[in-house]
Amino acid sequence: MQRRKFLKAAAGGTVGAAALAAPAIAQGRMDMVIVSTWNRDFPGLGTSAQRCAARIEELTEGRIAVQYFAAGERVGAFDSFDEVASGNAQAYIGCDYYWKGKHPGWAPFTAVPFGLVYTEMDAWMKFGGGQELLHKLGDEFGIVGFPCGNTGLQMGGWFNKEINSPEDLKGLKMRIPGLGGDVMAKVGASPVSLPGGQIYENLISGAIDATEWVGPWNDYFLKLYEAAKYYYWPGFHEPASQVDIGINASWWATVPEQDKKLIMVACAEENAMQPAETNYQNGIYLNRLINEYGVELREFNDDVYEAFGAASEEVIMETRDHSPLAAEIVDSYLEARKNVGVWTNYSDAPYIAKRNRFLDI
Repeated sequence: MQRRKFLKAAAGGTVGAAALAAPAIAQGRMDMVIVSTWNRDFPGLGTSAQRCAARIEELTEGRIAVQYFAAGERVGAFDSFDEVASGNAQAYIGCDYYWKGKHPGWAPFTAVPFGLVYTEMDAWMKFGGGQELLHKLGDEFGIVGFPCGNTGLQMGGWFNKEINSPEDLKGLKMRIPGLGGDVMAKVGASPVSLPGGQIYENLISGAIDATEWVGPWNDYFLKLYEAAKYYYWPGFHEPASQVDIGINASWWATVPEQDKKLIMVACAEENAMQPAETNYQNGIYLNRLINEYGVELREFNDDVYEAFGAASEEVIMETRDHSPLAAEIVDSYLEARKNVGVWTNYSDAPYIAKRNRFLDI
């Protein structure tokens, strides 16, 4: 995949996209326009969204006729929410923390700094009240949402200088959205929100000093190793980056019950498929970045991580203080972090630590 191919997709459009007719029901078929925050054919994020869209049409045997538009092909990546809320499209696929300016309660449905990892997030959504709260928040905007992917724990990001102390973060211009961006602002950095297709050019030109994206697989295809020297880990900002589908509620009300269930099945399948694929590919591409491109891995030290942690707690509480609904979402999320985290502390975390003591991985 050439970088310019998907950058072009993000900036430009496909012929005929703007002339798309209004969705309609014809001879038992319903049109479903899906817009996305991801570039077309971008490995991982883009291909996952395309796979989910195709699966919806496949499972409904064409009763739901899906037209999928990547970022920039119909609307810009960050315009996807308004396109769906207005009814101009029937659904978006993206990360809900992009909409935190509309209501900060959207952010926890993507990621919370020092928050839930993928298995914990999945548990909260299915058994801890997360899905019900996503519906409750969506009701205020005419959106019905479901998880349809997760990229898991993210890397700390790409930096053009070493970060040896919290002082090194001050004044740093870093592309980082969501609550993670709010944390970086607290520690003295200047967060910048950019869609994926604009990261490389801004980093290589010096318009930004650092960026986070996803992980080795996705970062490799943005060629971020050409634009920054140091690759930091572990990320604090997105321990589990959930991807959601947001569906226009008025359109959803017209969908037959059988097809509603099939749409939900397609989303549930992708919610399991994407993290498995990303987890597998990240290992392969991390080795390539190190061994073929000489990327220098750096671990955030305890002083830096402590600064991230203190700022994260402030950001989480500020998010909670926004409104009763934000408090309900944050309280539920933190309860899951406490309850499910107890088991994580005695299961995956210590097992992996001990495994690494005895095996060369």
